[in-house]
Amino acid sequence: MQRIEQLIVQLSRLPGIGKKSASRISYWLLETDREFVSNLSAQLGELRQNIVRCRECRNYAETELCSICDSFQRERDLMCIVEHPRDIATIESTGEFRGFYYVLHGVLSPLDGVGPEELGLAKLYDRIKKQDIKEVIIATNPTLEGDTTALYITKQLADEGLRVSRIATGIPVGGDMEYADRLSVARALKGRQVIEGLTS
Repeated sequence: MQRIEQLIVQLSRLPGIGKKSASRISYWLLETDREFVSNLSAQLGELRQNIVRCRECRNYAETELCSICDSFQRERDLMCIVEHPRDIATIESTGEFRGFYYVLHGVLSPLDGVGPEELGLAKLYDRIKKQDIKEVIIATNPTLEGDTTALYITKQLADEGLRVSRIATGIPVGGDMEYADRLSVARALKGRQVIEGLTS
């Protein structure tokens, strides 16, 4: 059953899918209705052909401009920089951000050959100037590489007269201090905010 084994190998390359899960999915596909499998196969085949990068923000889109960059209802002087397209969906789900985005598609990692050029930073700086952005929010992940990338971008924008901020990190809502790691607690302390409405 070489075809099944090959499918298991391919599926196990997907993030979060181990060999057992890949095997379960493979046998499930054999047992489910043919129409579903046919439609899934067609959609997978068309995915890379019909999805492109937005020419402005590098998010995935089906046209030259994504729906966010093509919108006239966004705040044109506000930009959020994210690592991956999926991060946009996460931020949009909060309903708290109405500006534009820029997708890096990674973080600075010299050992892996990822530098400013691979992240499209020159294009980012050009867009900031062209669009007259006043505030940039850097929403890279709280990792060593994410922090390094955020610091690099901040330094590059230091002379542009922009407000540059970084998303707060620390103890999650509903989290218990007892189970938080030391770095999360340290970030929470550094990112502390004044409680409004208190009188001295």
